[in-house]
Amino acid sequence: MRYLTAGESHGKQLTTIIEGLPSHMPLTKEDINHSLLRRQKGHGRGKRMQIEKDLVEVTSGVRHGYTLGSPISLVIHNDDFKHWTDIMGDDPLDDDSEIRRVVSRPRPGHADLNGALKYGHRDMRNVLERSSARETAARVAAGAVAKTLLKQLGIEVSGYVREIAGIKAEEVEELTIQERQNISEASPVRTLDKNVEKKMMDAIDYAKKDGDSIGGVAEVYVEGMPAGVGSYVHYDRKLDARIAGSVSSINAFKGVEFGMGFEAARRNGSEVHDEIAWNKEIGYYRKTNNLGGFEGGMTTGMPIIVKGVMKPIPTLYKPLQSVDIETKEPFNASIERSDSCAVPAASVVMEHVVAFELAKAITEQFPSDQFPTLQRALKDYREELRCF
Repeated sequence: MRYLTAGESHGKQLTTIIEGLPSHMPLTKEDINHSLLRRQKGHGRGKRMQIEKDLVEVTSGVRHGYTLGSPISLVIHNDDFKHWTDIMGDDPLDDDSEIRRVVSRPRPGHADLNGALKYGHRDMRNVLERSSARETAARVAAGAVAKTLLKQLGIEVSGYVREIAGIKAEEVEELTIQERQNISEASPVRTLDKNVEKKMMDAIDYAKKDGDSIGGVAEVYVEGMPAGVGSYVHYDRKLDARIAGSVSSINAFKGVEFGMGFEAARRNGSEVHDEIAWNKEIGYYRKTNNLGGFEGGMTTGMPIIVKGVMKPIPTLYKPLQSVDIETKEPFNASIERSDSCAVPAASVVMEHVVAFELAKAITEQFPSDQFPTLQRALKDYREELRCF
């Protein structure tokens, strides 16, 4: 499985193409729209989410509610494009046209300057439109398809917020994944800890009032993945490494942890590694889950726990200093419409990129041209693990 996305933030549409999905898998646009709606919610979201009502159009690869095995193409129309038809249109313009509104002032923390240097753009709107986090809607669409596959294989994925601006939610290891999903969906900041919910919201409100932004930590929790998915034999087949790369590719994400993560560096080995046990009902299991469901690049059968660190959004209403690439004069960075905190929404994005990597690994490891074949193969594998 793989996917590609295309489209600009204020362009006509976002497009996602998914290849490698099994045939005969039940899939409807409602499966995808539900995820798109979740991405748009969250305390601290900006005005763009009041403009866009993200709904998917399935244009290929699905017929009468079932996948065909051919590439699936998904389209999300940008409602805001009607306000940008002249600026973002594809018809040629004169260089001195007022419509172009050339962006020559890079914003610190964004891709503006580096992208302009790489691709030779004097107008940095050619960079910022594609590097915008608006593209994550297309990735959520791909992940929603992956989540549909996983759920029908008995694998559930949940994303939520662990920390905002240093305000940390308490660990809640005893919650089931369904409880995690229900509690986070009911929270304006997608936290599982009701005790810190208002503190997080107040921090977001204060940052907005102050013209600033704040970041945090999102967590994804997965149940149902069998042991032995991934591989130790090559660096690029280690599943935790692939997940880490996918999470760090999300806009503004700067770090990834599994299980106790960086805390392991401050502990003795006897406090870190998960002891192995066995019983006849479930087979092998770990007494603890400090390593977050991975050993040697492979799943252990324990819940997968991944944390992602999101920096504060770099678009600020009290802008930082930069340099105009035409005049080389200093200036205060320009302001694009933005959120004061996008961690709640980013937890949904993270949930979906993790889901895609898991679905990809499953379809690589087991026969997957047809979905019923994949279901049988995974069922047999689980039984073999229990009896090993």
